[in-house]
Amino acid sequence: MEEKKKNIGFNILKNDSTSGHGGFGVGALSLENMSPVFVDVEEGTAFVDMGAMHARSVVEKGIKFLTNRDEVPNGKPYWLVWVTVERTESGAYYAGVTACDMTVDREARRGYKLLPDHVNKMDKSLKRHIIVDHMDEKSKKVLAAFLQEHDPGMWERSGDKLKQGLS
Repeated sequence: MEEKKKNIGFNILKNDSTSGHGGFGVGALSLENMSPVFVDVEEGTAFVDMGAMHARSVVEKGIKFLTNRDEVPNGKPYWLVWVTVERTESGAYYAGVTACDMTVDREARRGYKLLPDHVNKMDKSLKRHIIVDHMDEKSKKVLAAFLQEHDPGMWERSGDKLKQGLS
C-alpha cells in the first residue's frame, strides 16, 4: 500500500501553536473556536455545519459554484456566518461574527459564491470582527435567535456591536 504524502497546506492546530517548539506551524491560526452557521433565508432557519470549513457542507455538496450571480437566477439564498467564540474568566461569548451570502440551485447543481469573500470573512471573524450589517432583516432575526437559544449566557456576554447589528 502506498503511503500518503503529508499535507503541509493550511494547518488546523489545537491549543497554543507557539508553545515551546517554535518549529513547523508556528503562527498558524487556530480554527478550534470557530463554527460555520448557515441561515436558510427562505425557511427562516439556522444550523451549524462543520463541513463548511472545507466547503463540504450539506448546502455546498454536489454544487458547482460560479462567481456571477446572474448565472444562477433560481438560486435559493443562504448566509454562511462564521462565528468565533472567545473564552474569558467570566465565560464564553461570541467574539467574531461575519456573514457571506451565497445561492444554491439544487436542480441545476449550480450556485453562486465568491470564495475570496468567504475566506476574508472567515479571517475577519477569527480577528474578532462583527460584520452583519449587510444581512436582510429576517435573516438577522433568525441568526440572533439561533445564537441566543444556543447559549443565552454567551449571548449576554457578547458585545453591543453584535447585539445592535442583529437587532
